[in-house]
Amino acid sequence: MPLSENQKQARYNYAKKSLKRIPLDVQKEEYEQIKAAADAAEESVNGYIKQAIRQRMQRDAE
Repeated sequence: MPLSENQKQARYNYAKKSLKRIPLDVQKEEYEQIKAAADAAEESVNGYIKQAIRQRMQRDAE
């Protein structure tokens, strides 16, 4: 079922208020490697990258 205009606006407002985009450029070959690793972990590329960042931050904090 498609989103209503109110639902679209609510999502947009939430994103504008709560999220920050981080542009990330990678070589196509590197993206394919990341995609394959994310697929193997049954995660999205976005989720895979976020998890990698969280793990690195946790290691660096120790």
